[in-house]
Amino acid sequence: MRNVGLIWRKEMRSYFVSPIAYILLLMCALIFGFFFWSLLQAYLQFSMEAQMRGEMFPMNMPEEITRRLFGNVPVTGLFIIPLITMRLFAEEKRTGTIELLTTSPIRDGEVILGKWLAATTLYCCLLLLSAVNIAFLFIYSHPDWKPILVSYLGLLLQGAALLAIGTFISTLTKNQIIAGAATFGVCLLIFVCGWIGEYNSDTWARVLAYLSVSTHMESFAKGTLDSKDAIYYVTLILVGLFLTARSMESLRWRS
Repeated sequence: MRNVGLIWRKEMRSYFVSPIAYILLLMCALIFGFFFWSLLQAYLQFSMEAQMRGEMFPMNMPEEITRRLFGNVPVTGLFIIPLITMRLFAEEKRTGTIELLTTSPIRDGEVILGKWLAATTLYCCLLLLSAVNIAFLFIYSHPDWKPILVSYLGLLLQGAALLAIGTFISTLTKNQIIAGAATFGVCLLIFVCGWIGEYNSDTWARVLAYLSVSTHMESFAKGTLDSKDAIYYVTLILVGLFLTARSMESLRWRS
C-alpha cells in the first residue's frame, strides 16, 4: 500500500499544481450553486402561489430540493469525469514516462489503484461542494439526513465506476483530447442506454436498462440503499480496473 500512496500523492499534486483542479472546483461550485438557487426559487414561488390561493403546499420542500439536486449531479459528472481521467495515462504516454512506470518495480495494480484513487478523491472534493448548498437546508429547515447520505453514497459509487472506465480509456491513447472525448461518449452511452426500457419491454431492452448507471441510481436518489445497485457499481469498478490492468500489461510487454 505504500506504493499506492506514493502514486496517489503524485497524482493529487499534479492536479493541484496545475489549474485543472481549481477550474473544476470553480465550475462545480457555480453549477451546483445555480442548480440549488434555481430549485429553491422555484419551490418558494410555488409555495407563495399556493398560500395566495389559500391552499397548503403539499410537497416536502427540503426533500424535493435535495432529490432534484442529486438528480442533476450525475449529468454534471458526465462532463467532469472525462476531464479528470483523460490525463491519467495519456499524459504519461505523451511524455514518455509510461516506460518508467512499466519498467519500475512498482506493480501495475499499485499504479492503477493509486491513479484511480486520486481521481476518485478529486471527484469527492467536487461532491463536497454540493454539500455546502445542502448545509443551508439544515440551517433553515430540518431535512432527514439519512436519505441525503445514501444519495451521496450512490453518487460516489456511480462516479467511481465511471472514473474506472475513464482510467481504462486513458491507457488506450496518448492524446488527452481523444481520451476525454472517448470517455465522455462511453459514459454517456452507459448513462442513456436505460432509456430504451421505458418504451420497450423486450429482453435485450431490459438488459440494456440494467446495464445503465442511471437506472441503479434511482434507489439511491430516493434514499433507499439497495444491495444489488451497490454490487452493480462495485462490479463496474472492478471491470474497469481489470481492463486497465490488462491494457497496462500489454504496454509492459511492448516496452
